[in-house]
Amino acid sequence: MAKQVKLAAQIRSEVGRIAVKKIKAQGFVPAVIYAHNEAPVSLKVTVSDIDTVLAHAVGEHLLVDLQLSEGSNRLALIQDVQRHPVTQAVQHVDFHGVSATETFESAIPVEAVGEATGVKNNGGILEQLARTITISCLPQDLPEIITVDVSALGIGDSLHAKDIKLPAGVTITEAPETAIFIVTEPSVAPEPEAAPAAEGAAAGPEVIKEKKPAEEAAPKKESGKK
Repeated sequence: MAKQVKLAAQIRSEVGRIAVKKIKAQGFVPAVIYAHNEAPVSLKVTVSDIDTVLAHAVGEHLLVDLQLSEGSNRLALIQDVQRHPVTQAVQHVDFHGVSATETFESAIPVEAVGEATGVKNNGGILEQLARTITISCLPQDLPEIITVDVSALGIGDSLHAKDIKLPAGVTITEAPETAIFIVTEPSVAPEPEAAPAAEGAAAGPEVIKEKKPAEEAAPKKESGKK
């Protein structure tokens, strides 16, 4: 099950582009927590704290225990992390507030374990068609990752969302027929076409002889009387 990581957060009143720029200059990352039937609350967390939390997580969708500056705690799921396109530095974080007594949905990473028989014995290729599946559970039952045994898959076999065995307390909300893994036939490079067999000996380059000019032809003897 996923660990509940503690994360200090400060409630902020500053909003807008200029305020966000100032917050970042002070070593903070702007954040917002959303919750059902509640108004969003603007927060800020230190760069070092959020980097540490994300560095030790399997995925970015994880459960955190927010220690708010006003002295209260909020259980929340990291819903979205915006990163700089070049440096990958965290730019903004969206939290989704959850209740310890209510189920919620989350997209959890899926990982294959074992070697598919179609790969091992027939040289097939295991393809992963979906990297996450959506599940529903209580916060304390949230898994960090879902492992799937693919060892029984042969060439042409596929494994769907409905085939995945889930931990206790977890139900799948993904479409049952969603394909997660498939074993395809090995790709074989086409052999080059054989050149057509030559008839007889290999023909050399064709030589065209030029005719001698008429004036170079041998002159005819004239018959005449002396």
